Amino acid sequence: MGAPGRSAPPTLALVNVSKSFGAVRALQGVTLELHAGEVHALAGENGAGKSTVVKTFAGVHRPDAGEVRVDGEAVAFGGPADAQAAGVAVIYQEPTLFPDLSVAENIFMGRQPRGALGRIDRRAMHAETARLFERLGVALDPQQPARGLSIADQQVVEIAKAISRDARVLIMDEPTAALTGQEVARLFTVTRTLREDGCAVLFISHRLEEIFELCQRVTTLRDGTYVGTDRTEDITADDLVRRMVGRDLDALYPKQDVTPGEVALKVSRLTREGAFTDISFEVRRGEIVALAGLVGAGRSEVARAVFGVDRWDAGDVEVDGRRLPAGSPTAAMSAGLALVPEDRRQQGLVMDMSIERNIGLTQLRTLRRETGRGGLISRKVERNRAADWGLRLQLKYARLTDAVGVLSGGNQQKVVLAKWLATEPGVLIVDEPTRGIDVGTKAEVHRLLSELAAQDIAVLMISSDLPEVIGMADRVLVMHEGRLTAEIARADATEESVMAAATGRPGTGKAA
Repeated sequence: MGAPGRSAPPTLALVNVSKSFGAVRALQGVTLELHAGEVHALAGENGAGKSTVVKTFAGVHRPDAGEVRVDGEAVAFGGPADAQAAGVAVIYQEPTLFPDLSVAENIFMGRQPRGALGRIDRRAMHAETARLFERLGVALDPQQPARGLSIADQQVVEIAKAISRDARVLIMDEPTAALTGQEVARLFTVTRTLREDGCAVLFISHRLEEIFELCQRVTTLRDGTYVGTDRTEDITADDLVRRMVGRDLDALYPKQDVTPGEVALKVSRLTREGAFTDISFEVRRGEIVALAGLVGAGRSEVARAVFGVDRWDAGDVEVDGRRLPAGSPTAAMSAGLALVPEDRRQQGLVMDMSIERNIGLTQLRTLRRETGRGGLISRKVERNRAADWGLRLQLKYARLTDAVGVLSGGNQQKVVLAKWLATEPGVLIVDEPTRGIDVGTKAEVHRLLSELAAQDIAVLMISSDLPEVIGMADRVLVMHEGRLTAEIARADATEESVMAAATGRPGTGKAA
């Protein structure tokens, strides 16, 4: 089905919707129309109001002003059940399936087909699930337990569940954040199938290239206000960035030219059985070295072993010539090593703990020493330190005593960075530093990494974002199936050369 005609009213719409939470205005005068047979993107920085839009469509929030309309008629969703009954389904970044039930049971939970005696007709349920997967063009076993499914397969199950409920509107909230390239391609194929079948799709992603590849129109929000709606064929990525941040973003990758100094981190023939083999590389002071490769190549496993979270089986790690023992994060920290992990929510932060307490976690000894109270920590000292780092990193928060979980993803990432930068490391390992954060905050994180390198810190950056790798790295190390396959100089690094090495094909870089 081609682009929808505008004679029919939108399947689902917000019209001049405003929503506040206390003194915070989340949305103000937002209009958004979703039409049958169209994939419509919603763009904006973290805190722009995208999540509030999703929850308003889903019946979680009710507007303070304006209307939600279905097929042109004003409706008042009393809750998510009303939205589902109107044909609205939301696919979240991390689906919540029942792990011990089968795929088919998850899809038909509470609606299982029954036989003549009232018993669940499992044969009919499996057959209908198979038909749903065939319609979506995916090969999944209806009887397979949900436990162990990849995030991508879980999302497909959620989509099949929505279709089984005759959903006419599918809202995809950051669905590609945790997917590999192949999984993203499959999700896009499924989404196009839904569009051709007449479904209205709302697609939310921080990855601008995905918006232009998949979507026909894009609506932009900034600070909770409606900026505009454009056909994607009529604007460029630069245009969209200007709408999102309200300014030109000339320096998304503000890499400073630095002459590398002495070797700060040296990894020699590091091996961990089943994860990676014979890994050797160096990072010099002032350098940003990127560790690239496909998901599952072993990049994060190398970082965890270097920092001591996981023990290695063979090899050596040296920081400033000091050999580290295997499996000792304490020794790594004492040597001046810091690790910002990939999963900030699970591994980098205590979500229910305050902002100031999270920032202070890595410097408890220092805080006790400065307080001088026999092991007790002064809240004032802790707060002043946290406020200082908040100012340095341009952290946006209401109160330092607020739980870190209330912050946007970008600001949570800044708290993790502040926590580790407060240790004054000589070597900083950052794993996926800008995953899931908006384009404006990405530029700030990139600026910070460049400034840290200019201050003689050695930076090892693990990233799946190829433009980020090419824009920020002095050298690119590429892994494939647990081995280093190439080292590529900044001048020679292209998306093609990095991907060639990441997929095991000969690239332009020298063999590692």
